[in-house]
Amino acid sequence: MRISPAASRKPSPSSASPTGSAFGSVTKTAHYSAHPFQMLQLVPMLARFAAEAPNLRLNAGVLLLPLMSPLHVAEEFATLDVITGGKIILGVGLGYRDVEFKAFGVPRNQRARRFEANLVAIKRLWTEEKVSMKTPYFELDEASCMPKPLQRPHPPIWVGANADPAVERAARLGDCWYIGPAAEISTVERQLQMYRRALDAAGKPFPTELPMRREVFVAKTRADAIRLCAPYLGAKYAAYHSWQQELPDDDNGLGQEFEALMADRFLIGSPDEVAEQIVALHKRLGVNHLVMSTEWAGMPESLAIETIDMLAKEVFPRVQQGI
Repeated sequence: MRISPAASRKPSPSSASPTGSAFGSVTKTAHYSAHPFQMLQLVPMLARFAAEAPNLRLNAGVLLLPLMSPLHVAEEFATLDVITGGKIILGVGLGYRDVEFKAFGVPRNQRARRFEANLVAIKRLWTEEKVSMKTPYFELDEASCMPKPLQRPHPPIWVGANADPAVERAARLGDCWYIGPAAEISTVERQLQMYRRALDAAGKPFPTELPMRREVFVAKTRADAIRLCAPYLGAKYAAYHSWQQELPDDDNGLGQEFEALMADRFLIGSPDEVAEQIVALHKRLGVNHLVMSTEWAGMPESLAIETIDMLAKEVFPRVQQGI
């Protein structure tokens, strides 16, 4: 399913799968120094996806913006927007891992201020001929970004956020809040009301596109799905827990047994069950662009392909009937 230009309220799952028109976008995540997990880097992978899947939107989900130079980001993503014919999405987030901030020489306590300054600079570089801007972190002296992105006024900026202040920041600075995969859905439901209030305070309308990333796995039965994915998905969230992934205070946290962890976070089960979960998510929160993570470190590729195939052939038709 795709999101139409008129912004239909149907969820639009995202995957790296070449499974025809069932998918509307492909997303690449980003981390550095992610041992023991393999992490191919975001920009070169998006460029490769552009050649392999020219009809899909490409989502950077998310770039760790405080670590980056705004001019570098502006020019790279303007280039990606041009070579994709105007299909790039810039997803950005604060980051939270000390190893990444130390490696880039960025003090972690500056991340919010750097994030805001970088994002302001990127928007200006995309929309103005020359930009002069001096901050404690960089200086632009009649800097220019050429070529400009094809999308006007600029590519959509999805701001990833887990903590409450970051959600409010997403309302103020982003084109939409990119809801992450880790927080419990009940927590997201509360934060969504806060997001609406922050939009009202900023004088901005609710966005036509509300994206959310979730962990998804489909098998013939729920028991099979849990048995097959738990070793790999559980290891991923054990790593998130060890990395001290930031979550709101009312979330039960990631240091739980898998059954408890998945209860209000993941979309796992038979095709009927996952379809029901997606429909319920849409009706409960209004999510209309669902980014689906279907493979985790160590998982046999065949399991991910089977899930992607079942999503396209069995789950999505059920979702369309249920919306």
